[in-house]
Amino acid sequence: MQKIIISQTAMKTHVTIFCALVLAILGSISAAQNFDFFYFVQQWPGSYCDTKQSCCYPTTGKPEADFGIHGLWPNYNDGSYPSNCDPDSPFDSSKVADLRTKMQSEWPTLACPSGTGLKFWGHEWDKHGTCSESVLDQHGYFATALDLKDQLNLLKALKTAGIEPDDGLYSLSSVKEAIRAGTGYAPGIECNVDESGNSQLYQIYMCVDSSATSLIQCPLFPRSRCSQQVGFPKF
Repeated sequence: MQKIIISQTAMKTHVTIFCALVLAILGSISAAQNFDFFYFVQQWPGSYCDTKQSCCYPTTGKPEADFGIHGLWPNYNDGSYPSNCDPDSPFDSSKVADLRTKMQSEWPTLACPSGTGLKFWGHEWDKHGTCSESVLDQHGYFATALDLKDQLNLLKALKTAGIEPDDGLYSLSSVKEAIRAGTGYAPGIECNVDESGNSQLYQIYMCVDSSATSLIQCPLFPRSRCSQQVGFPKF
């Protein structure tokens, strides 16, 4: 009898440990995959560069004067977000080899020192992409962002409304309305300041559903520090 009792106790211990491990794994997966929507963020290179910190063009040369992708970021409806969800899935440039030329054009790095873009893309995948692996693998993550940029021609929407990157000042409300009219959805606007401390159009946030298939109205917008009049610098 004593051996049977010991055996049952050992079995219960093993079962308990196994269940704890399963729950831990499921909890980790849930934390990494349960998000409510994506922010798709694009930035104006002229505003990135027109700061005291300035910028460095990528090794491939000066990008075109167009909005560039910053990232595709899983988010929660309360404004918080998951990050760095899967350290066992590091960025692997070979998985996006067929996208690299387009990424260099549409997702350029402007950080100093000059780079190829690999460090920038790796950061975006490690911090944000790994939290969307329930719907997007590594190739799908970058391909989806590129497709969204093609779908959302922000510069065209602004120019159609007479808002040009000409170092002029434009009302924040007119910028928002131009993008809403051009895309069908209201944007979130983030500003930074130029070398003189003036507010300028920096990043535009649009929202995508959690399956990464459709644009949606944003559940909430990031905090904005924009003035009522914002600059739109040349690039």
